[in-house]
Amino acid sequence: MKYEQLSLYLPIITDNDLEALFTQALGSLVKQEPKPAVEARFYPYTGLSSTIRLRRGKIYARVSDILVSSPRDVLYALACILVSKLYRLKSPKLHERIYRAHTLHPVVLDATNTTRRSRGYKVTTSSRGEAYDLAEIFSDLNKRYFSGKLEQPLLSWSTGKTRRVLGHHDQVHGAIIISRTLDQVAVPRFVVEYVVYHEMLHMKHPPRVVSGRTIYHGRAFREDERLFERFEKAVEALTRIATPKRPRKRKGRPR
Repeated sequence: MKYEQLSLYLPIITDNDLEALFTQALGSLVKQEPKPAVEARFYPYTGLSSTIRLRRGKIYARVSDILVSSPRDVLYALACILVSKLYRLKSPKLHERIYRAHTLHPVVLDATNTTRRSRGYKVTTSSRGEAYDLAEIFSDLNKRYFSGKLEQPLLSWSTGKTRRVLGHHDQVHGAIIISRTLDQVAVPRFVVEYVVYHEMLHMKHPPRVVSGRTIYHGRAFREDERLFERFEKAVEALTRIATPKRPRKRKGRPR
């Protein structure tokens, strides 16, 4: 199939059709007998989520209804991927390529983003924190590095303190969320500025699909990233914040 001709108006696959595809995938990949019965359904997930589980001798598969009009070979490929995951088998590369190529098609990406906007929601707090105001920082960085050309997105501190993800840009909801871990006077302002600046670069350099891979930090992104005034020191500080030192355990006295 030529994916450039893909249309969302292909015949809709029913739950019974989906169930048959999963049963076919199970028969093709799993040799043990007897094989469990399969119940496969389309489900209104927020995005392209799909799940599979074995419970009480029966397989339950749930596939995002965004894929309800996808070609059968794509849904069969997904079924094979999920069945392989369930039985801890190596997923066939061909099936992974077929499914990934489909999900990266502009029509599917657009449908996914539209669904995420309509069904999903962004948990936010406020741009004004206890130590720093993200709106003020964004405005200042926009003037210094982007000639004031970036439109201000939704800016918010995270609801909780996280160290693994200190900031992220949500393109679908048009939001920049910064970890509340950084909202304290002990964290230098330039460190917070760098994290916001990094997320602003995602606005300037949106993700690109190249040879089936989504590129988030391309060459132009990395070059612009190093234009930040105190880039090296900011990265060093964030490394310390992300990997805090563990307190040493005191050795017990010999008895």
